[in-house]
Amino acid sequence: VYERIQRNYVESVDDETLVRNAIRGMLERLDPHSAYLDASEYQQLQEGTRGEFGGLGLEVGTRDGFVEVIAPIDGTPADAAGIQPGDLIIRLDDQSVKGLGLQEAVSQMRGDPGTEITLSILREGEDTPREITLERAVIQVDSVRTRMLEPGFGYLRISQFQSRTGEDVLEALSDLNEESGGLEGLVLDLRNNPGGVLDAAVDVSDAFLSTGEIVSTRGRLERASSRFTATPNDALNGAPLVVLVNAGSASAAEIVAGALQDHRRAVIMGEQTFGKGSVQTIMPLRSGNA
Repeated sequence: VYERIQRNYVESVDDETLVRNAIRGMLERLDPHSAYLDASEYQQLQEGTRGEFGGLGLEVGTRDGFVEVIAPIDGTPADAAGIQPGDLIIRLDDQSVKGLGLQEAVSQMRGDPGTEITLSILREGEDTPREITLERAVIQVDSVRTRMLEPGFGYLRISQFQSRTGEDVLEALSDLNEESGGLEGLVLDLRNNPGGVLDAAVDVSDAFLSTGEIVSTRGRLERASSRFTATPNDALNGAPLVVLVNAGSASAAEIVAGALQDHRRAVIMGEQTFGKGSVQTIMPLRSGNA
């Protein structure tokens, strides 16, 4: 096949491009989450975990060859335009996403703030696609937001799990406790939270648990298997906790909700969550790719 493409394809294709595309395809066919990242895509991923990048504010995966919205990020162009979890993106401007790799589609949606892109979206229950034009913006994701609902009862929202989210949650809980003179209950909102950094999910779970296993991973290699357990001290001092979830709650958000439910520390309310039970590991390569 390699030789036929080199000899017969309508345009000349260099060896490096063919090999790179083969590697991309090999990874993307493994599961919906594995991917080959070139240097710029790897940098974009790192920016996302730090909480600042230029784009639309969408967390996405793949389904049936199209790009599926897992969740829009709070306060972003995608959120303001009403894009919903479960929406299928079938075109980017005039290009079909069928056959595009996930990372290639993400790269096209990101770009300089102020530039526009039109998404063609297929929504469940609708027969025809809807076109939504969005203006890219600098996406600065503050992953933790809080407010008092009424005296003694606080609200804490986590929009995604970044490298600093665990620390930010402890600071937020300290502020809420101080403002209320001691919390009598808390609502933890994980709706449309697409996940993020595993360690942050463990830290957030640990904030409310004093004992027990939070999450474990199992893989083919011994180093891929690990267990995370809670440490003493509950930041709420045992006050009641309700966790809100929906179909856009995925990955790290499900780890937190699941751990709190397993240990009977919280009541989980809402909808069935997204259902992602795998953890990815970033493997940097000497070339700057990953």
